[in-house]
Amino acid sequence: MYESHPDHLKLSATGKWMLDTVLQIEKELRKMPCDKKIIWDLSAVHDFDSAGVLLFIEYLERFQEETRVEVVGYNNSQKEMYELLHKNIHEIQSPKKKSILEKIGQNSFEIYKDIKEFITFMGHLAYAFIHTLSNPKEIRLKETVYHIHQSGFNALVIIGLTSFLVGMVISYQGSVQLAKFGADIFIVDTVAISITRELAPMITAIVIAGRSGSAYTAEIGAMKITEEISAMRTMGFDPYTFLVLPRIIALMIALPLLIFFSDLMGIFGGMVAAAMALDISMVQFTNRLYEVLEVKHYILGMIKGPVFAFIIASIGCFRGFQVSDNTESIGHHTTASVVNAIFLVIAFDALFSVIFTELDL
Repeated sequence: MYESHPDHLKLSATGKWMLDTVLQIEKELRKMPCDKKIIWDLSAVHDFDSAGVLLFIEYLERFQEETRVEVVGYNNSQKEMYELLHKNIHEIQSPKKKSILEKIGQNSFEIYKDIKEFITFMGHLAYAFIHTLSNPKEIRLKETVYHIHQSGFNALVIIGLTSFLVGMVISYQGSVQLAKFGADIFIVDTVAISITRELAPMITAIVIAGRSGSAYTAEIGAMKITEEISAMRTMGFDPYTFLVLPRIIALMIALPLLIFFSDLMGIFGGMVAAAMALDISMVQFTNRLYEVLEVKHYILGMIKGPVFAFIIASIGCFRGFQVSDNTESIGHHTTASVVNAIFLVIAFDALFSVIFTELDL
């Protein structure tokens, strides 16, 4: 705690500065302003270890960059520990380089821990879903509609532009090859089937993973840092019911609608490029489209929507709950959520392709 005086701030360190208390002490030190001279009183510290002294060294250097700092009340044992650690702090902060086997083992353990925590997360989510279904009054319609607007309506521009450009690229690249064989009209088949079955769901899911999945992680992570989630639990509210379910349900509703919009924009982009590169009029393109684009292609693409949405939303929320008590963790887990979601979307898209092929669809 600190006291403000006209010409200085008095920072009083008390209690134990040990490994099990440094996180709580650091939270308090972050609140310390640096607009005046700081007098740091250590006389009330009755127990300390190397972790506590390292924390003291770190914040002493931070404060000294901003203002003058005077340290008072320290004893001989604290001074000796400070001098020893300050002298060797660079060696402490630069650990020995790990071997390849150590890195493989550490990464394997991290993957195992992530899988275990994700299974636990899915268990909590399943319980919250069943509980909400049995108590329909607890469904948060207002929040669900809000997230549909945020994840769906607000993403229309970027989804439409991306799909339009991808449709144009496919049409341009395909026209070069098909023109060699005098099969210009088959560009319609290429664009229509590839967009509706594969590219529109994939493009939409990847854009939403980068846009909404990362937002879910950052929002929930920020709530965890500010201890809003802990407060919710203290008041008897289930964070999975209040935070996770509305986001998952909203994205499972919004993503199929976005895929439909992506289908339209992708085919329109292909139509524009075909008119420019092959002189295929929009009437010819549309007539051929009616002949080759069966409803099943559209349906098979739409089936992927809710699955991709569930993957993106659940990964985004899961990574948000993993955020620890520092802002750097938000960036780390936000990046991880986007990478994980995109990888799983591509993996499940490959699985869908295999299944559809085996079923002759």
